[in-house]
Amino acid sequence: MIRVVLDTNVLVSGTFWAGQSYQIINLIEKEKLIFVTSPAILEEYNAVMNYKEIKDKVDHHHERSQASLKLAQLGVLVYPTTNVKVVKEDPSDDKFIDAALAGKADYIVSQDKHLLKIKEHNGIKIITPEEFLETINRNK
Repeated sequence: MIRVVLDTNVLVSGTFWAGQSYQIINLIEKEKLIFVTSPAILEEYNAVMNYKEIKDKVDHHHERSQASLKLAQLGVLVYPTTNVKVVKEDPSDDKFIDAALAGKADYIVSQDKHLLKIKEHNGIKIITPEEFLETINRNK
């Protein structure tokens, strides 16, 4: 089964809005993909969920809390032992590569330009939600 790390933009988009990111999370819920995550990714996701613009769009604290809990339950939690230095323009994005390496992920699905610029690291492809859905649909 395909193992995938989702960046925070994809996670937030897929949590609250219909679209490609939602389709990917839906595949995870249906156990068609394995979602790999780490404490650092979940911590960033929870921080973003408390940003004012998210609170304004999703004003129910309970709904935001439930989304965080659901996400943690869907994922295979890994504890990276590496601390790569790959994303020069934004080192905070290295946590996604660390998780992908620790969880033996096949893909990192991202909307982040710094990650997408890398394209691949140690055989892990870094692609957009649209590219990911096209790839898995092509390989069915």
